[in-house]
Amino acid sequence: MSGISVKELYKTYKGSAEPTLKGLTFQFGEGRIAGLLGPNGAGKTTTISILCGIVRGDSGEVKIHGLKQQASHRETIKHIIGIVPQQIALYPQLSAVENLTYFGNLYGFKGKALQEKIMHYLELFGLEKSAHKEIHKYSGGMKRRANIIAAILHDPKLLVLDEPTAGVDVQSRSMILQFLRDYNRQGASILYTSHLLEEAQSLCEEVVIMDEGRMIVQGNPLTLIHQHPDCNNLEDVFLHFTGNALRD
Repeated sequence: MSGISVKELYKTYKGSAEPTLKGLTFQFGEGRIAGLLGPNGAGKTTTISILCGIVRGDSGEVKIHGLKQQASHRETIKHIIGIVPQQIALYPQLSAVENLTYFGNLYGFKGKALQEKIMHYLELFGLEKSAHKEIHKYSGGMKRRANIIAAILHDPKLLVLDEPTAGVDVQSRSMILQFLRDYNRQGASILYTSHLLEEAQSLCEEVVIMDEGRMIVQGNPLTLIHQHPDCNNLEDVFLHFTGNALRD
């Protein structure tokens, strides 16, 4: 069974002269760490938003663990997916515990079991000493770690992360990447976007490189490197397919 299946996906935003997605097609199996890579404006965030049911595509088919992303499956898919957006999706005036209790309640978790799970993850992510500190007092790396906890309280089978290590310190980045590997070993699928291609090369079993709303190439990072003798790493492969022109 496919973890994620995208077929002929199109999306044009109102007022836009050009489609954001132009027949995007790719597939990732369950239990994999997969990377969705592309330059600015390639359509990565739109793709993730459609996968998660936040935005609707104009046409095409999206399946999550065999379920079509449509109204009749929305509640089931909501419990399958954990979403870590690029922007911090926490209430800045609330503490970490207050934020996480709120998000846990949204998924139907309450009481002692939820509080134990919250404290477990705060400790795991090195935030236990700041559990009752307001989020706006957190450093960038601390906010990123708390943002991930909010997405995993319901034990999602698929964790979707948009630039989860953007702007964080080396220690937080190392901790986040190790957590993703460990979470994947427990059987979860992970879909991840990043502009840090060295990071993607070390983390992902498979990547899709997309540009201008289309899939350009898909494969294992090392295999893609070996297939192109002029490329020494994933960044070289990325530039090979997307060019050196600057993007807005």
